[in-house]
Amino acid sequence: MTQVNRSHELQRMARALRAHVDGLRLGGVTGVPVAPERAIDPEANERDVAWKEQQLAALTQEVQRCRACSLYRTRTHAVVGDGTLAARLVFIGEAPGRDEDLQGKPFVGAAGQLLNRMIVAMGLRRDQVYICNVLKDRPPGNRTPLPEEMEACAPFLQRQLEIIQPAVVCTLGAVATKALLGAHLSIMKIRGEVRDFNGIPLVPTFHPAYLLRNPAAKKDAWKDLKRVKQLLDQGDIREPEGGPHGASVDH
Repeated sequence: MTQVNRSHELQRMARALRAHVDGLRLGGVTGVPVAPERAIDPEANERDVAWKEQQLAALTQEVQRCRACSLYRTRTHAVVGDGTLAARLVFIGEAPGRDEDLQGKPFVGAAGQLLNRMIVAMGLRRDQVYICNVLKDRPPGNRTPLPEEMEACAPFLQRQLEIIQPAVVCTLGAVATKALLGAHLSIMKIRGEVRDFNGIPLVPTFHPAYLLRNPAAKKDAWKDLKRVKQLLDQGDIREPEGGPHGASVDH
């Protein structure tokens, strides 16, 4: 559109708006209600953060004191979670591994490095999300968690989600998906689908450790992460930069 045409179009729109306002006046309309702006209350926000920190600190102490299963006997550190308590997105994995047990922090080994790249590919940073596991203690030899161990830790995970109140949950792998959605479900069949967990949209995808063993599955995992990003963006379907073939995820 040329500058002259743009000027004519603006004049036409102004005339149409003036005619609309005159019509409203003739109809007896003297004002248009405006929705009030949402006020930001810094003190309320600070109270919310303080409450979350207090609740998580209490939960951490409960985890450290827990003797509901035998894993406390072999752990170095309990691994509760990592990230911001204001997170809109929570990633849930299976259980701490050797590196996590030593550092007391989830996803710090090779799988954690891949998860970091996946998060960046979504246009986020690790410190903008929250990451935790179904189990808070490492199973010996990194074996699959036993049903009674998952049952013992379930209240802790539930409390974490209640404290953080995320907009979206992404389960990483079969164990986390079954723990939240049901033991009868197969990650291969429902990955990428949007499920409901206590009113929170939940999207299952592959565990980063699985992706390290099966690089071809990164393409499907990226589709799942795009679905998560869409939910976070409330329907914005623009594809984030990066992806299964980008350096952020593959290397």
